[in-house]
Amino acid sequence: MSLRVFLTKLQPCSPASTQPVTVTPSPILAPVLAPQGPRWPCHLPSSPQTPVELRLPGLLRPGSFVLDDLRRYSVDLRYTVFQTTGSVPISTVISSEASGSRTIIHAYRNLPDVSAKDFEKVDLTRFKWIHIEGRNASEQVKMLQRIEQHNARQPPEQKIQVSVEVEKPREELYQLLGYGDVVFVSKDVAKHFGFQSAEEALRGLYGRVRKGATLVCAWAEEGADALGPDGRLLHSDAFPPPQVVDTLGAGDTFNASVIFSLSQGKSMQEALSFGCQVAGKKCGLQGFDGIV
Repeated sequence: MSLRVFLTKLQPCSPASTQPVTVTPSPILAPVLAPQGPRWPCHLPSSPQTPVELRLPGLLRPGSFVLDDLRRYSVDLRYTVFQTTGSVPISTVISSEASGSRTIIHAYRNLPDVSAKDFEKVDLTRFKWIHIEGRNASEQVKMLQRIEQHNARQPPEQKIQVSVEVEKPREELYQLLGYGDVVFVSKDVAKHFGFQSAEEALRGLYGRVRKGATLVCAWAEEGADALGPDGRLLHSDAFPPPQVVDTLGAGDTFNASVIFSLSQGKSMQEALSFGCQVAGKKCGLQGFDGIV
């Protein structure tokens, strides 16, 4: 769950305080998830007599809100793991309209990750493609090994395709590079290893992926590259929108679009281009509604 605040300058105060939050100049306060929730007054300096309400969407019933939002997008929740401990994490994103830079403040980070034991309950025969975003890698390796064992018993046309994303530069996540038919590695991870371009990263890290896998690296406004077992480097230019509005989630949009395209039988070159096009469109929109 996240709250986005677009601004040039922010003078914060406690939510419980009666003192206003002052934002200058001409800001857009943009709660992005729900119209309900706790709120407190803010004043725009250009019209100090006109209060505006800054709402924290879904804060009273965040779990219910998240489920409702997923259902709105027709996400199948049959294998959802309901935790009895922890809180729904909340991220507040402060974006500069001038520079496009972001500051993200995370709260309530005590929600347990999905475990290998949870994953054992999943009927793998129902799935064509499974994507793993690197988080609790030691547990996720067990999940990936279960998929490998399942695939070993299946004819080629019934094997599950697997993709893995390594986004954060954390040592424990790097073991995930050795799993997956398609492996996404982020610009942050690439730069952590000292690479200065997507091509450098792919050639430098390809030895870590398993035989036959394709390694993909997106590099923001420079587009994205991919390297497969044939050694041929593929590239797609970026497709920037006329005006950048909101880049939050563009990386996930790219990954999802590439996966969708490949799952429909498209080539990696076509998938790269499609991923860059959809991610570019997302950057021109607030949130995710209207991408397709």
